[in-house]
Amino acid sequence: MTAPVKAAVKALTGRELTRAALRGRVQRVRIALGARIAGTRPRVAETGDVTSMSSWLRRRRGRQSNLFPDAWRVHEALPFAEPSRVAVLMHVHFPELVDELVAQLAHVPVPFDLLVTNSSGQTVEVDAAALDRLRNVAVLPCANHGRDILPTVSVVNAGLLDPYDLVLKVHTKRSSWRAGHAELGGDGEAWKASFLEALLGSSENVAQILQAFATDPDLGAVTADGSVLGPDFWGGDEQIARELLQRLGLELDRDALRFPAGSMYWVRGIVLQGLRSLAMTPDDFAEEAGQVDGTAAHAVERLVGVLSAEAGLAVLERADVPAAQASLSRYEPGEPRPRRIRAVPFYLPQFHATPENDRWWGEGFTEWRNVTAAHPVFPGHDQPRLPSALGFYDLRLDEVREAQHELASAFGVEAFMYYYYWFAGRRLLSMPIEKLHAGSTPKQYCVMWANENWTRRWDGRSSDMLIGQDYDEVPATLFIDDVMDFLKDERYLRVDGRPVLSVYRISQIPDYPAVLEHWRRRAREEGVGELFLLNVDVAREFDGLDRDAATAGLDGTHWFPPHNHRWDWIDYADLGAEPEFAGNLLGYGALVRDAEKRLTRLDARTYPAVMVDFDNTARRQWRADIWYGSNPYTFRRWLSATAQAVADRPEQERLVFVNAWNEWAEGTVLEPTARHGYGYLCAVRDVVQG
Repeated sequence: MTAPVKAAVKALTGRELTRAALRGRVQRVRIALGARIAGTRPRVAETGDVTSMSSWLRRRRGRQSNLFPDAWRVHEALPFAEPSRVAVLMHVHFPELVDELVAQLAHVPVPFDLLVTNSSGQTVEVDAAALDRLRNVAVLPCANHGRDILPTVSVVNAGLLDPYDLVLKVHTKRSSWRAGHAELGGDGEAWKASFLEALLGSSENVAQILQAFATDPDLGAVTADGSVLGPDFWGGDEQIARELLQRLGLELDRDALRFPAGSMYWVRGIVLQGLRSLAMTPDDFAEEAGQVDGTAAHAVERLVGVLSAEAGLAVLERADVPAAQASLSRYEPGEPRPRRIRAVPFYLPQFHATPENDRWWGEGFTEWRNVTAAHPVFPGHDQPRLPSALGFYDLRLDEVREAQHELASAFGVEAFMYYYYWFAGRRLLSMPIEKLHAGSTPKQYCVMWANENWTRRWDGRSSDMLIGQDYDEVPATLFIDDVMDFLKDERYLRVDGRPVLSVYRISQIPDYPAVLEHWRRRAREEGVGELFLLNVDVAREFDGLDRDAATAGLDGTHWFPPHNHRWDWIDYADLGAEPEFAGNLLGYGALVRDAEKRLTRLDARTYPAVMVDFDNTARRQWRADIWYGSNPYTFRRWLSATAQAVADRPEQERLVFVNAWNEWAEGTVLEPTARHGYGYLCAVRDVVQG
């Protein structure tokens, strides 16, 4: 560290700091020095275009109400009471071409729903007489704005695609402009015919496409031959695509472009469902003026390929789809789906008032008070994180907990791992799991003993203690008797009949190998049988495992990212952080890439975990740890790599943990959010079912 920087640090902080403590402050100093020289604080680049970060942020001030047409909220057919697993999304601007498309849909050999967006200004009716497998249909009027892309984004924003594993996207295509581009080969009519032949054409052809998706969990989209294009076809759309990706914290690799041109394809649901995270509205799209390039609609067409790749999914032309043999029964409503992994998110029970929290933090305190108090640290920072479908819930309500379990089951989550707080014989925040145990909800669950201190700093360390562990007062051996009734529950999560029990800070427990052996003996005495004991993979400074798992008497270790995962720092100036900020800005993408490498050498006693995100601004505001760049696509790729890493294990041992179901104040949430909707849950379902 140079002398001028040291001097500047001392001038700003009033004291000298060690090298280890200076990392975050040095970034802050550089920003401050740059601001003094330039007369302003660094900010994210602005282009002035409607899709730029600055323009988007201005439009997002206040209440957001134009993500999709309000009239759709009261549509008589929506939501479908029993949605299918396959959807056809048809955009209509030329009503005279509808019958041709509908006739082709007769070739779909599995049950499907039909969502029609209609910008023609005319009444569109679908003659379903010949569509034996059609189950639900809705025609949605929309403005002639954003071609077929804005209507698609609006359907996504409305959550109407969330139920579906696969989507066929088609539209009444004319593309008369194509006749003037001989290099593309053929006119608009021929191009349209190629799509219909490749994507529909016959029941046998559609069945082969569906079988390919069923066989290859990383097949993202299938389009017509000659319609997957690369970086030579950016045209005037590159900058718009770059600006839209900035909303997800992603950088554009222009040379990696591979997208389905023409916007007609079979696609894995998550590719479209994740577009909700772009938070696009009609304001992002230019008024219709016959443009053939350089609009948000054209940019999103290309982002379908970019985001498929980010999710770890391939985009193929029909001729490149390998032949596959798979039962189509998986697309029948009500039929069981396969499961590649046993997805187990961590569950925080902090969303109900307790006497202890009333005393420590104020009457009526729950985590929601922290969540709603958060402020953005940099432009585009998604704070405060706000819930959508479940609202600001209170876990004292039976219907809330029931809704959580129903939601988890619908999206492929096998069980919750409850954080369990037990301090020298005293339970805290145990009401939700006690209610679950006493009730009849058919949902699996298990326990992680979160044996850390509670502090005012929300860091589990020993300073500013509210309540701490005291193994002298009540020995850790007695913990097993406290949770014994849970272990006896037939709904308790098991591996080959052995109840799963995890310990957070294993080395904090005195002589823990002897304690674990005592737990095993007591479980056998009580008729529970053998336990499946895990510890959480945390650093030594957090009392992590200090010896080999087998030697310690454990059955394995499970990850708990970001603990013991890559910390890749981002300079404050790169994101335009506020001057008050003195925390850590870190790269989510770098963490994921490093985790993917680690998964290739996973040992048999390690059970991996993925992280939705991590951002504890709600708890620590200007000293938060913030992982920048989380989004459903990158998350989906990580989870899929994790599923591949455990694929060779016996089915019962394919445990994959997720941080977390509802850690709202740490920004790692599978539950539906105002920004991402059900995007992360859709990613989980997609990977679990393959």
